[in-house]
Parts: sequence; structure tokens; C-alpha cells
Amino acid sequence: MAEKKIIRCNWATSVKEPLLEQYHDEEWGVPEHNDDKLFEKLILDGAQAGLSWVTILRKREGYRRAFERFNAEKIARYGKREINRLMKDEGIIRNRLKIESAIGNAKAYLELKEAGESFDEFIWQFTDGRTIQNRFKAWKEIPATSKESEALSKALKKRGFTFVGPTIIYAFMQAIGMVNDHIVDCFRYKECSKR
Repeated sequence: MAEKKIIRCNWATSVKEPLLEQYHDEEWGVPEHNDDKLFEKLILDGAQAGLSWVTILRKREGYRRAFERFNAEKIARYGKREINRLMKDEGIIRNRLKIESAIGNAKAYLELKEAGESFDEFIWQFTDGRTIQNRFKAWKEIPATSKESEALSKALKKRGFTFVGPTIIYAFMQAIGMVNDHIVDCFRYKECSKR
């Protein structure tokens, strides 16, 4: 008997990269509610701007090492010396604006938490705490932004976050399961719609 072919979203198979398939199969579209993990994903999505996601996946461990496992308290204290260190670190994207954005975003994240707010609740309020279940049949149907990503982007900017434009934020929302954008034929679509 022939083995049944697993259907995935085509972005996960467009490059022969096991990391990309694993990320698609295990993480992408799974609702995330841990504040610190949401912060990490926001920083990584900002770093991805203008690059392919596989580039960031290949450097994710480098980011975790370089940014002290995304410890916002430590990152918020980074100054010129740490920026210079990061600019020489081949394990990350060596872009000064993106590095400075990560530091500024750590400060904004801490200000929000110090005000007694949950980052999770702040983010997820834009979908009323639920995953938006889309029903796209092909990857080309999926939009680059949505009214929710535009609203969340605006709110994050107002709080002092950077590298959080509507397109980056829509990718972030897909990654953290605020929207289920697995195509309907993908084996992960039903799994992510049950959460």
C-alpha cells in the first residue's frame, strides 16, 4: 500500500530545509500565550524584515545566545558596548537598526509589564482572545496585512515598539496562532483550528 503524501503549506516545502518543515509542523500557527515567548517571536519577526524566514530560523539559536535567551531586563540595559558586540556576531543579522530596535522593544515590553499589563492580553485583545480561522485554499490568497494587524501595529507603535509595521505584525500573528493561515488542505489546518 502506498504511503499517503503529507500536504503542507507550500512555503514550508519551497526550500529543502528540515528546520522550515519542523517549524511549520510544530510551531507555526499554534496559539502562544507566554509573555516571554511572545516577546522573542516579536523580536525575531522584526529581524526577519526583508529576509526569508528560513534565514531567521537558521540563526534563531544564535539570537537566543546573543540576546541572553531574550531576557528583556538584560536587553533593555544594552548600550554601545553590547551593540558593538552584536554587530560583530555572525550568529545574528548584523543590522544596527534591528539590533537597536530589539533593545528599544525590550524597554517598551518592560514598561508595559511594569504598568501591570500582560503582554499576552495586550496582543490577543485584537482578536478578542481567539484565533481567526481563515479558509484559504492557496498561499497566494493569503493577505500580507489585515485590519487586526494594522490596529495591533498602531497600538504597539504608540507604546514605543519599532519594526512592528502591519506586514511584520501579520506574520507575527500567523506565527503565534492569532490567525490560522495554514491552507485548508495542509495537514496542520485542522490541528490548529481545534486549539
